[in-house]
Amino acid sequence: MGEKHKVSFEPVGIEIEVDEEETILDAAFRHGVMLMHGCKEGQCSACKSFLLDGDLEMDKFSTFALNESEEDEGFVLLCKAHAYSDLEIELLSFREEMLNTGVPLQLVYGEVAEIEKLTHDIRRLVMKLVDPPEANFIPGQYAELYIPGTEVHRAYSMANTPESDDRAEFIIKVYPGGRFSSMLDEELEVGQKMKMKLPFGVFSLRAKSEKDMIFIGGGSGMAPIWSILTHMVEKGVERKATYYYGARTKRDLFFLEELKEMEAKLPNFRFVPALSEPDSAESWSGETGLVTDVVKRLEGDLTGTEAYLAGPPPMVDAAIAMLEMSGVGEEDIFFDKFTTTGEVEGSEKKEESGPSFPGRAGF
Repeated sequence: MGEKHKVSFEPVGIEIEVDEEETILDAAFRHGVMLMHGCKEGQCSACKSFLLDGDLEMDKFSTFALNESEEDEGFVLLCKAHAYSDLEIELLSFREEMLNTGVPLQLVYGEVAEIEKLTHDIRRLVMKLVDPPEANFIPGQYAELYIPGTEVHRAYSMANTPESDDRAEFIIKVYPGGRFSSMLDEELEVGQKMKMKLPFGVFSLRAKSEKDMIFIGGGSGMAPIWSILTHMVEKGVERKATYYYGARTKRDLFFLEELKEMEAKLPNFRFVPALSEPDSAESWSGETGLVTDVVKRLEGDLTGTEAYLAGPPPMVDAAIAMLEMSGVGEEDIFFDKFTTTGEVEGSEKKEESGPSFPGRAGF
């Protein structure tokens, strides 16, 4: 280990101790301080901050995230920054309710308890936690799963809640040749040992809000939204909420019965699946079209509503534009994009259906 230094974050008045050999972002995670972050690879700028005082150095990063003129002015990427003196850093974006979650980063060892086929290309992975036998996280957050026998990891959102803290459940889309996801059909077996690191991410329910909510999901983006909805059932949250889930065909849908049961448990909750390419041979009487078009048609004015989005980047981007045009304030849009490894050049965190850049700055 290297020399240790104090890092103070303004304007929130939080101070942590950082080792020279770790990044400032990793040190924050270790202390249970959840700073805004995204790729953790110096590619997305979600953790961009401003150096007020002190000396630091940064590992290699993308100029897309931080250009030369910004670096000269004093802007830094916390996921690439190493402290070499005591520092004072101004956070440009943060969520006060997430900063001190009291959930320090954990390395957890577990074993595969179940692999369930949900659709032709989506699997449910259940990990039994062994050492330690439990883990804490906030519904909507994600974990890094390590490929057995390697230090290579991929990121997936937890689909369960902390109420079931003896296990971790994931909903994963399988891609041919996927470094991790293809193992679900070919290599991973019940009982196999695996390690994971958690929790990461700031995609979570705004518990103190009383606003109506719109959830929009697609693909394995079901995972963090399912976790949040389950948490609402557990805590008796009675806010009005509608979940729009977009799929191509009927065979891409899953959890239909479970979501119907959830409607009975949450009296102000409604689930609306929509198919963009329904097969003429299929019996489908539900909504059709792009999920964003369905939301726009059925909801109209959404002023004063909170929106939670999780799924493929094109869907999330289209949903953000639609929601803003429908009256949702930028500060009330929270999202988690699910990218493929190739979409984030050089990243070992992203995987076939892993969570990507979280909600916008200040959320």
